Amino acid sequence: MIIDQNKNGNALVLALEGRLDTMTAPQLEAALKEALPGVEALTFDLEKLDYISSAGLRVLLSAQKTMNKQGTMKVKNANEMILEIFEVTGFCDILTIE
Repeated sequence: MIIDQNKNGNALVLALEGRLDTMTAPQLEAALKEALPGVEALTFDLEKLDYISSAGLRVLLSAQKTMNKQGTMKVKNANEMILEIFEVTGFCDILTIE
């Protein structure tokens, strides 16, 4: 998985490319742990994300909990398959999806 980070002041955009699964979730967790301090607006751009597993959902949930304390988080450009996963798992009620 490729993680493209773009930080602008206290806003951070993470563009994810590839598969977010048990193999790559720790990579995203590490990137978030390093990048989130001081961030008030977090955006996940999922335009090039092909797949997300339960491990990936767990990382998004953890990021949402962190951002509930320090700002906002949104997910944008998710494809049909990922949107369906969000719907089936109830994540569409937890995440702000654009």
